[in-house]
Amino acid sequence: MTRRLLALGLAALLLSCGRPDVIAELPSGQTVTVAQPSFGDARPHPWSGRAPSSYQVHGIDVSRFQGPIDWPTAASAGVSFAFIKATEGGDRVDAAFHENWRGAGRAGVPRGAYHFFYFCRPASEQADWFIRTVPKSARALPPVLDMEWNPFSPTCTFRPEPAVVRAEALTFLRRVGAHYGRRPIVYTTIDFFERNEMWRLTGYDFWLRSVAAHPHERYAGHPWTFWQYTGTGIVPGIGKVTDINVFNGDASRWAAWLALNLR
Repeated sequence: MTRRLLALGLAALLLSCGRPDVIAELPSGQTVTVAQPSFGDARPHPWSGRAPSSYQVHGIDVSRFQGPIDWPTAASAGVSFAFIKATEGGDRVDAAFHENWRGAGRAGVPRGAYHFFYFCRPASEQADWFIRTVPKSARALPPVLDMEWNPFSPTCTFRPEPAVVRAEALTFLRRVGAHYGRRPIVYTTIDFFERNEMWRLTGYDFWLRSVAAHPHERYAGHPWTFWQYTGTGIVPGIGKVTDINVFNGDASRWAAWLALNLR
């Protein structure tokens, strides 16, 4: 199956690796190299309007489901950042979190940790669990709160009212933000965003999923910092399909964003 997916991906490359790398300078004088990605997709989408390939900065989000990752190879292929699943609910740690966290760090890939929210447990307990699990590092990207429905959960398919969802989100965001000293990012999906009126959470960067159209179309122009544009990406160094994302800006803006958030 993996070989078949790789063959499909190589036949449907999303992005060209023929363009030169881009080097941007941080205000501190350090430089950030953005390698042009050479990724594929097992199920490529025929984009209309602005496509993901028009963005310079691409990255991945991963969990145990991707299996072992060759992080130096992924970085060389154009992975400029990675969000790594750390926790879920108030008592679960992703089995690959610590390995992925160390591997991305050793490969020089800017990485952040994300928490999958569980709607049958208080947000304060979930925030404390995330804090106990994820190292406090000045070189880490801001933490992420992943809020989406999980209809396949064996223990919790509860869907609170929108006001409750947003209140719980704020409890988690404020508690985690205070601990790590940086404002967390909110990840969400189209249906969740609409039903719970997530645009009411102001002052936070959003990471939006949209695999069939640009976020501007699906989220009514809501501002975004990261866009998850596929869940079937093929990335060198990763043996299974993975999510791929873009940053909303060029390499210079990426350097500026890193300068504000890697502290």
